[in-house]
Amino acid sequence: MWDAFTWLNQPDHWVAHPDGSLQVTTGLQTDFWRETHYGFVRDSGHFFGVKAAGGFTAQVRINADFRELYDQAGLMVRLDERTWIKAGIEFNDGDPMISSVLTEGRSDWAPGSFSGDPRDFWLRVTVADGVLRLQYSSDGVKWPLLRLAPFPDADVYEVGPFCCTPQRQGLQVRFSEWALGPALKRELHDLS
Repeated sequence: MWDAFTWLNQPDHWVAHPDGSLQVTTGLQTDFWRETHYGFVRDSGHFFGVKAAGGFTAQVRINADFRELYDQAGLMVRLDERTWIKAGIEFNDGDPMISSVLTEGRSDWAPGSFSGDPRDFWLRVTVADGVLRLQYSSDGVKWPLLRLAPFPDADVYEVGPFCCTPQRQGLQVRFSEWALGPALKRELHDLS
């Protein structure tokens, strides 16, 4: 299932299981960030990407026990080191938050409260016609909107799971139920 994927910053410990799940343990002080507020650039997080033509929807289930500041895991779409988006759970100020970071030269950060179980959630991203739509789910059935944003048109994107731990190492993350296909053409308020 994961044969077509390639690592950006391959972790020391990872395994693709026969059931289609992917187990990853984060390395020390890994992150994706560009400039804003902190002034530094980090491109050391673990990203397992596959090429996708424009007009796609990808989704994945994530299981992890987020405990330390900035522990994070989720889904990433990437064009290059200056143009990407990551979304998922990120541990912040003592709570797991659902968040996204859109980077076009510089990173923004949009965290919000998460009412589900942060140890078990889904993410979905649709990229089509210069627009990126991020959705999340706590049950795999209902998919509220997390973010709607312009995103550069490209012939090919990389999309896949990511995880990082800027303050430590050793977060164990399980990714499962990976799916990639044509862009869903649902109305914005269709939560299915």
